[in-house]
Amino acid sequence: MSEHETGYFTEETSIEVVTGRNRSASDERLKQVMEVVTRKLHEAVKELEPTQEEWFEAIRFLTETGHLCNEWRQEFILLSDVLGVSMLVDAINNRKPSGASESTVLGPFHVADAPLRAMGDNICLDQKGEDMLVRGRILDTDGRPIAGAILDVWQANDEGFYDVQQKGIQPDFNLRGVFRTGADGCYWFRAVKPKFYSIPDDGTVGKLLRRLGRHPFRPAHLHYMIKADGFETLITHIFDPDDPYIGSDAVFGVKASLLAAFKSIDDPTRAAELGFAGRFWEVEHDFVLARSAGS
Repeated sequence: MSEHETGYFTEETSIEVVTGRNRSASDERLKQVMEVVTRKLHEAVKELEPTQEEWFEAIRFLTETGHLCNEWRQEFILLSDVLGVSMLVDAINNRKPSGASESTVLGPFHVADAPLRAMGDNICLDQKGEDMLVRGRILDTDGRPIAGAILDVWQANDEGFYDVQQKGIQPDFNLRGVFRTGADGCYWFRAVKPKFYSIPDDGTVGKLLRRLGRHPFRPAHLHYMIKADGFETLITHIFDPDDPYIGSDAVFGVKASLLAAFKSIDDPTRAAELGFAGRFWEVEHDFVLARSAGS
C-alpha cells in the first residue's frame, strides 16, 4: 500500500491528505472553500519554499494585523484592499449588463442617515475649498431617465479628510448629502473639489507598502450610492483623471469608465447664480443602473 493510500502526510501528498480529512464536513460550501484555500496555500509554500524564520515572520505580520483591528479600524480589510482582493470580490459580485455603470469599493467612510437635501444644495458646510458644481443624469440601460432615484453622496475635503476623521474640526455631515431625482432623472449639487489622500499607513499594511516600494495614496474622487425601485443598487466613485495618483490607486479602485472631466470654469455670471465667489470647477457624469432580476 502506498503512502498516498494510507493517508500519511508527505510533501508530495500534502494537499490530498489535508483536504481529504474534510470529507465529512456538514457544510458543503465551507468544504469547497477550504479545499481551494488549502490547495492554493500549499502550492504557494511549495513554490516559495520559505525558511522557518520567513514563515514565523508571516505569522507575526498577521498577528500584528489582528491586534490593530477594533471597532474603529479594520486592518485586515485594508490588507484586502491593497492586495486588490476587495476590488476583485466587488467585481465578481457586481457583474453588470452592457451599458450599466461600473461599481467600485464602498470605502470605510460611508455614514448612514446623511441628511436629505434639496436638489442644488451645497454639501460643503464650512465654506472651505475650491467651489465645484456636480451634475448629471440617472438613466436605465435604454437611456431613459429614472425618476425617484436616491443618491447618497460623500467626499473628502480639500485637505483629503472626511468629516468623521476630523470630529470637532469639520461640521457633522460635512460634504455629505442625499438627493432624490425628479421626472427628468437629473441631479445636481454643489461641493468642493476633492483631493487625493493617504489610506492609514501607520500599521502593518503601511509597513508592507513601504517595503514593496508602494505609496498609500488614493486619487481624488467622489462617492455615490444610488438606489431606485426595480434597479440594482450602484456603489461607485467618479475620479479626477488629472490627479497625480490616478494610475496607481493604492486600493485599485479606478476604472476607465469612472473618469470624469473636472473643468475649471471662469464665468462670473454663472458663478454668481450658483452662489460662488469666482472661478469654480464643474464635473458632469451620468450613471446607468441595471434592472434588478425579475424587474
